[in-house]
Amino acid sequence: MFFSIIIPLYNRPQEIDELLATLAIQTYPQFEVLVIEDGSSLRAKDIVEGYADKLDIRYYYKENAGQGFARNYGFERAKGDYFVIFDSDCLIPHDYLEIVKDYLYDHDLDAYGGPDAAHESFTPLQKAISYGMTSVFTTGGIRGNKKHAGQFHPRSFNMGVSREVWEKVGGFKITRLGEDIEYSIRIHQSGFKIGLIPGAKVFHKRRTSLIQFYRQIHFFGRARINIYKHFPAELKLVHFFPAVFTLGIMLVLVLNIFYPPLAYISNVFLLVYFMLIFFHSLILNHSLKVAFLSIISSFIQLTAYGLGFIQDFLKRIVLKQQ
Repeated sequence: MFFSIIIPLYNRPQEIDELLATLAIQTYPQFEVLVIEDGSSLRAKDIVEGYADKLDIRYYYKENAGQGFARNYGFERAKGDYFVIFDSDCLIPHDYLEIVKDYLYDHDLDAYGGPDAAHESFTPLQKAISYGMTSVFTTGGIRGNKKHAGQFHPRSFNMGVSREVWEKVGGFKITRLGEDIEYSIRIHQSGFKIGLIPGAKVFHKRRTSLIQFYRQIHFFGRARINIYKHFPAELKLVHFFPAVFTLGIMLVLVLNIFYPPLAYISNVFLLVYFMLIFFHSLILNHSLKVAFLSIISSFIQLTAYGLGFIQDFLKRIVLKQQ
């Protein structure tokens, strides 16, 4: 099995250097790497070409059109039997391709996704953000930490599709706002088999500041409504939870200002909830600092997603604006 690894890149030369260094030590050598520079002003051509003696690698520069279409650009030029997509802010374990190859031979998947985690070299904030995105107390632990209930939708930071999927389904139709989920749904609808490969883990840096993290998650909340506009049946009750949590926080703030006695039970509930997050993160990360930051990242994960969801729910569903 020959893999084509496709990496869209936008103004992140340091990240691609770190990612390529992890690909250069893969135990399974049958792969090529295509780096698609999507209109960056900070170009990484010299960095990518510096790996020419370590990897079967090609660099392309194109006008900016977004990450989904950059991946399509790579699909069109890939030689592999299987296309693997990574985000540039990932680090790949040395046996990743070996694990994927063995699993695909045993399970015959047409497309797959894998989990993400925090690497030991990550900063405390990056570890806390990773916790906020993967914890059972925030996202329900469904982002690769356990088998997905219902249809599994791979996420594009760690995703693979067979050449047959590309030839029959095509690539990404939208470039952002939930493009990976939209693509996964079309793959499902075309009758292809998609699954989670639990061992195909990547170390995902995500964002390096809480402000960047807030903006990213707010965008994810909006993306869920965009998916609904394409596939109405894909809006489930669970997707409303962050919005309900966010509205609840607003209500608690109002009660604390105007009716403190009525806010007592809500305050106790929130205290218990955040203490559970603190101690759960402490057990996983063995760091008081990461545990404390995990409370903040978890709060941002829920409220940023909730606000983005509410914003586009009102705008695009209630008010029916484009």
